[in-house]
Amino acid sequence: MTKLFLLASAAVLALSDPAAALAAQPDAAAIHARALVLDSHVDVPLDLGVGPHEAGVDGDGQIDLPKLERGQVDAAVLAAFVPQGPRTPEGYAKARADADTKLAAIRAIAERHPDRAVLALSAADVEAAAKAGKRAIIVGFLNAYPFGESLEPIDAYYRAGVRSFGFVHAGNNAYADSSRPSGAGPKVEWGGLSTLGKAAVGKLNDLGIIIDVSQLTPDGVFQTLKLSRAPVVASHSGVQGAVDAPRNLSDAELDAIEANGGVVQIVAFGPYLVKPGPDFAAKVAPIRVQFGLPAAYAKTSDGTETLTPEKRTDYSHAINALLPKATVQDLIVSVDYAVKRIGIDHVGLSSDFNHGGGVVGWTNEGEAANVTAELVRHGYSEADIGKLWGGNYLRVFKAVETEAKR
Repeated sequence: MTKLFLLASAAVLALSDPAAALAAQPDAAAIHARALVLDSHVDVPLDLGVGPHEAGVDGDGQIDLPKLERGQVDAAVLAAFVPQGPRTPEGYAKARADADTKLAAIRAIAERHPDRAVLALSAADVEAAAKAGKRAIIVGFLNAYPFGESLEPIDAYYRAGVRSFGFVHAGNNAYADSSRPSGAGPKVEWGGLSTLGKAAVGKLNDLGIIIDVSQLTPDGVFQTLKLSRAPVVASHSGVQGAVDAPRNLSDAELDAIEANGGVVQIVAFGPYLVKPGPDFAAKVAPIRVQFGLPAAYAKTSDGTETLTPEKRTDYSHAINALLPKATVQDLIVSVDYAVKRIGIDHVGLSSDFNHGGGVVGWTNEGEAANVTAELVRHGYSEADIGKLWGGNYLRVFKAVETEAKR
């Protein structure tokens, strides 16, 4: 009875005061300090490097150098991400300009703060930065929309430091179908990857860029895995076994990524971690009407493809506000599911900060140690925690580099 009471008390403490819960577990604090902690997907604002979004300032965003240092986060993949827009020459040009701006700002973090950060171009760079007590900045890229209908920009972005590449976001593009199609076009345009997207897989393998399968349709995931000569990463995904969302990976997708030798990075994004309550549909209906959508979801579409990108974002935020608050406990429940399904060597962690990510207990990079404390509570060993936080991702990174050298 006493042991049960202590476990229950620890769970309550973890939710009410994660920092106090960590302090009550000195072993967890020591494990976190020794681990190479890597967050595999973070978005950045378009004005990164300016005012409160300057990397050296403990600002209003969820990630900056002070927060990374406070949370003992050794490395982060910062994504040059641009949302889907019109597939026109003008739309492509605007998106490419925004992507270029973000790419330059990400690179500038290490240039402005060489004593605190390193631009990591390899797995060895990440490990060396951690040993030197610096933060490793890995440049990621999400949504091939800014590249239009060409593969050529991939080479330029690789030379500029991009080492992770995700094909799509919310909306199909010239490379692939999205698990969340939008706009007036067809829901399934390519049946997974387009001819361009299939060619991109080989190019990414040749260069040594990690292929990110998050956001793809199941067909896109399976086609990528069949074509890729190197393991892949799902940089920020949930699992359908916990929450049945179109963005979450099915058991079949999890199994296929395991067979490929890849890693699924479980994302700290509330709607992919907790199920809505029984009264959710009743709460959603008036919001849908407010946005000009039918009160009830249709089986084939949620209707949001008719909204502008800005309205779609506002709608998503309004709906997400109705969901129960996810916690670090919910995050690790999904980690548990993935580990049980595909093994400890194929699961990792990501935040999706600055784009809706963050749970109670891990609301910014400064609180990363609370995730470690929760992993300890769930019975994970120090070796397991090392794999989940960064070891598995770096294993894939090294395998991708090895394949590129062949």
